[in-house]
Amino acid sequence: MKIYQRSRLTPPLWKTLCTRPWSANESVKTAVLEICLRVKERGDEALKEYSAQYDRFPITRFRVGPEEFPAARKKVSGKLLDALQAATRVIRSFHAAQVQPEQKIQTLPGVLCWRERRPIERVGLYIPAGSAPLPSTVLMLSIPAILAGCPRIILCSPPTSDGSVDPAVLVAAESLGLSEIYKIGGAQAIAAMAYGTESIPRVDKIFGPGNQYVTTAKQFVSSDPDACAIDLLAGPSELLVIADESAEARTVAADLLSQAEHDPSSQVVLITTTQRLAADVEKELAGFLSDLPRHDIAAKALEGSFSVIVESLEEAVSLSNDYAPEHLILNVQSPERLLPSIQNAGSVFLGACAPVTAGDYASGTNHSLPTGGTARRSGGISVESFQKTLTFQIITREGLQQLAPTLTTLAEVEGLEAHKRAVTIRLQGWNET
Repeated sequence: MKIYQRSRLTPPLWKTLCTRPWSANESVKTAVLEICLRVKERGDEALKEYSAQYDRFPITRFRVGPEEFPAARKKVSGKLLDALQAATRVIRSFHAAQVQPEQKIQTLPGVLCWRERRPIERVGLYIPAGSAPLPSTVLMLSIPAILAGCPRIILCSPPTSDGSVDPAVLVAAESLGLSEIYKIGGAQAIAAMAYGTESIPRVDKIFGPGNQYVTTAKQFVSSDPDACAIDLLAGPSELLVIADESAEARTVAADLLSQAEHDPSSQVVLITTTQRLAADVEKELAGFLSDLPRHDIAAKALEGSFSVIVESLEEAVSLSNDYAPEHLILNVQSPERLLPSIQNAGSVFLGACAPVTAGDYASGTNHSLPTGGTARRSGGISVESFQKTLTFQIITREGLQQLAPTLTTLAEVEGLEAHKRAVTIRLQGWNET
């Protein structure tokens, strides 16, 4: 990781640093566009070709069969099953608190307005499993979808080398009562859910993180009127750590690597008030990398990552808000005092005892979060993400009489005579009776 002094960071250089490694790859955009259009036009035929090309397995039946679930259970340990159950309990408890009744508001005498939430009918969950399976993502997406009441929930996940879905992913899904799972990954999985094929149903909204191909595919289908909506741009993982002199270099280095090991296109950032810590973290990173199983992935991610030395924590927070990280760790003394200044971040971890690992698995918060700077305008996945909101109003005769002057005046100003008549005809009818 290259170390920069804040005083020497020009606006163009800072803008360049804030550009995620995966965001401007034109070759990826071209490849994804071709994949999406071919799946849209040719359905299963295209999916089979891409499965053979990218997954190196000739898939003939995309849906996971009922016999594959008991086979998967035999392959996972009791320790994993216990961990999934424990994580499910805390994730469910956090998300269940989001299910709250809406309040009815009387805006005027005789005018009662309220909102009601309805579940999105068909949702598609993308579960990455390329270089490593992510059963935790099954929990993070499925639990709020179930709590939201979605009638149909399908999962897509890349097949392993023998054509099966990773057993940990299958067991996690089965533990939540989900059985409609398809063996397909990458941009082609996103296209299949967005457009529908002979084997895979079209959904109304797609959820889930992924690599740059998956994220770019989600961007594309969300802009196609023939496709569907998406949750957010949850691309390669990213982390920003704000640390002061109280932070331990080993802890900071471990946190940075915990996200760098996700993907070669991941990005991690350290902003610190001390030059010494930045230098010590560099040494610790080199030491940790030597025996890290995903050494090559993490090392590549660190090439696109950096540290910044600042004069104050206030300056650090300002840079963080501009960067808008997916994950933000405040490894400082009294981190609570910085909270009012935090504006842009997907999920924030306070203090030296709060690793992102906790949020990734089992603190309760959701780990499907905005990346690429989109935390400036959106948050992470919640129960509400799987719902749509309808508004209702009851208007009595008294209520419409009170509203009438406002309604007719605005209709006149906007030149919408029929709008005005929809009110005045009612009033005239009441007067005649």
